[in-house]
Amino acid sequence: MSDVDLRVFDDAEAAGEAAAALIAEAAAAGGNIGLSGGSGPRAAYERAAVLRPDWGAVDLWWIDERAVPPDDGRSNYRMIREALLDGLSRPPAVHRIRGEAPPEEAAAEYDAALAAVTLDLAVMGLGPDGHTASLFPNAPTLEVTDRRAIAAEAGMEPFVPRVTLTRAALADAGTMVYLVTGDSKADAAERAFAQPASPATPGSLVRGRRTIALLDGAAAARLRG
Repeated sequence: MSDVDLRVFDDAEAAGEAAAALIAEAAAAGGNIGLSGGSGPRAAYERAAVLRPDWGAVDLWWIDERAVPPDDGRSNYRMIREALLDGLSRPPAVHRIRGEAPPEEAAAEYDAALAAVTLDLAVMGLGPDGHTASLFPNAPTLEVTDRRAIAAEAGMEPFVPRVTLTRAALADAGTMVYLVTGDSKADAAERAFAQPASPATPGSLVRGRRTIALLDGAAAARLRG
């Protein structure tokens, strides 16, 4: 775990509050922020909007997106819009992945848009299978080094194609924050943060220049003994 600043909290609410504080701090500083979708970080994004309603100095990017329209219930854009953007007094410059476009086309567009971009903050999740972003266990996408965004096949539900940032793009992030909660993530957290890095657990391979992992007690259960 020497490459990760591991912080364990009593419950998911406390871990989410810590994530919200880091997001709000980054928003105040301005720059490029990358956010992940899924249900896990929603409360943290809602809280970050309260802590820092002015995101006028931020360029907002998506870590990954499902190949669905932006109003679809599975859309990461929609979740982040509802949880964060709709609550801001000054919105950021929004750079969304066009989930409604063919994945290869959307990925090429995003790769070009990211050409001169370095994320100051990347907020990551961790799936029960150890995936992060839309980088799934043992997938060939883990080996891509010459692109910053690529199309990817889903490794778990929802089974729709994805567009995801690559390990190479994420490795440049100034600060990477993992938010991992719940006992269903305990095995993945152990493999990602306490065992040797392996493509079987993409979360063990994806690191920023500085990496912080915020876990609740349930997710950290196998790390404390």
